[in-house]
Amino acid sequence: MKQLGLMLLSITLSLTQASADDKVPFKPGPIESYPNHQTLDKITIAAVPFITDEQTKTAFGKVNPTKYGVVPVLVLLKNDTGKALRLDLQTEYVDVGNRHIEATPVSDIVYVGQTVKRPRMPGSSPIPLPSRNKPGPLNTPEIQTRAFASKMLLDGETASGFFYFQTEHIPGSKLYLNGIKDAATGKDYFYFEIPFEKPAN
Repeated sequence: MKQLGLMLLSITLSLTQASADDKVPFKPGPIESYPNHQTLDKITIAAVPFITDEQTKTAFGKVNPTKYGVVPVLVLLKNDTGKALRLDLQTEYVDVGNRHIEATPVSDIVYVGQTVKRPRMPGSSPIPLPSRNKPGPLNTPEIQTRAFASKMLLDGETASGFFYFQTEHIPGSKLYLNGIKDAATGKDYFYFEIPFEKPAN
């Protein structure tokens, strides 16, 4: 009996360790380390699509959103203006055909990948409808807590987080971003267009 107890304890400890190994905290690198970062009016922004299994594993564990038609884009924003900034960010994924795709709110992303099977009625569409009652495979803590959520950015600080786009990543695409304001005056800063790949020389 004692031996069985020790065996169960050993298995439990092994599973706990494996679980801990799967939950390595995600921490973006310095904003200047990303080759496609750009600075305008002393605001620096970088945008990086996470599309490979290796990339997505660091941020979302075993779930790769691209397998469900969602491209997560990590956005980093650094404030060196000497002022506090108010962030009400609007982002669009702009593909090589100049098609603008707005970010999907994380409250909707959790339902992506889930469909409802309904009886076929004569003349009805064969396309399954998304369910708003049952969350899908992207309903994970990592997807929700790593979404970009900062609304204020003090001088000298950096904010980061993901925006989610229901599209397929195409090389040569870029991110359009606006909604940065001077917190004191409400003045809008210029919009940004950040290429996802470093432009060729």
